[in-house]
Amino acid sequence: MSASEAVVGAPGGISLAVPSLFDQVGAVARRSVVRIFRQRALLIFPLVFPLLLFAINGTGLAAARRIPGFPDVNYLDFALAIPFIQGALFVAITAGTDLARDIESGFFDRLALTPLRGSALLAGQLAGAVVLACVQSLVYLGVGIASGVGIASGFAGVFVLLALSILIAFGFAGLGSLLALRFGTGEAVQGFFPLLFVTVFLSSSNLPRNLITTDWFREVATYNPVSYLIEGVRSLIITGWDGEALALGFGFALALSVLTLSFAGASMKNRLVRT
Repeated sequence: MSASEAVVGAPGGISLAVPSLFDQVGAVARRSVVRIFRQRALLIFPLVFPLLLFAINGTGLAAARRIPGFPDVNYLDFALAIPFIQGALFVAITAGTDLARDIESGFFDRLALTPLRGSALLAGQLAGAVVLACVQSLVYLGVGIASGVGIASGFAGVFVLLALSILIAFGFAGLGSLLALRFGTGEAVQGFFPLLFVTVFLSSSNLPRNLITTDWFREVATYNPVSYLIEGVRSLIITGWDGEALALGFGFALALSVLTLSFAGASMKNRLVRT
């Protein structure tokens, strides 16, 4: 028996080895990652849809460059940040739907009879979402560079951009998990997607906040955390090393992750009630 395993008493005097927390997370993570790659739609659609919008917006909104005060960059450079956020929303729905499917199928009921910790289950389930986020971020970045987008922050900025985008996706994956644990159905999780998607449009996704002339829209975009997530990613692409934008971007992404995982962890305890 390895040192990482604990021994617990079992009926009949038989001792059973309980895997360590790390082993539990690893087992659930492998299942989560394999399930993601077996469902091709979960890989293809979240890649194609944001890139289609990127291509459409990059050409259809290019005239915005003529607005006085607009950054002196190609509009594709300005728009590349949007697919990273839209991809994070798809990660949220994927993570939440997969978790809800386990709840609906009775998988959680069976887990309640095992020594598996709720924290290990939640962390392992999010592993698939993180892998999906990594794949998406690399594809978005590759397509952007192939389209002629330059990264103002340079080679080092690429790694920071990927780190920020994955952290954002992780935070939204936590939100998807929270919705699944609270409502318990995939339909409920998917029903929140339009609401999440609206937050992207009610942000500084298409114009800098200081150039939004409609007062209510500018106020909503200013108080919308998604604006700062977008601006954090965008700063690395069109500005370089903007400390304020990066601090706000990482700060809101980290806050989203902490809040959603904290509430999801509490909901997980209620789901895994052992009898």
